[in-house]
Amino acid sequence: MARDSSSPLSVMRPAEPREIAEALTHALRFDGRRRVHDADELMATLVAERLVAHLARCGFVLMKRADTVPHDTSGHHHPHDSPGGQGA
Repeated sequence: MARDSSSPLSVMRPAEPREIAEALTHALRFDGRRRVHDADELMATLVAERLVAHLARCGFVLMKRADTVPHDTSGHHHPHDSPGGQGA
């Protein structure tokens, strides 16, 4: 069965272990945007890395949306940019 290019899975890619560990580290250190002071940064990093290794050994595959470049809708150039591409 062919995959439709507009389906959510067509823009997904396997998440890198480093990305998963960073997300878990953040989750252990913050509650939303508020810093949690009961988890030390080093401990959060160690726990996240061990969790990632365990999930990989168990066969889990986490997916992440493909990175996209922000679209620039402005047709204007920065005032310090010269026509030759060199700044002021």
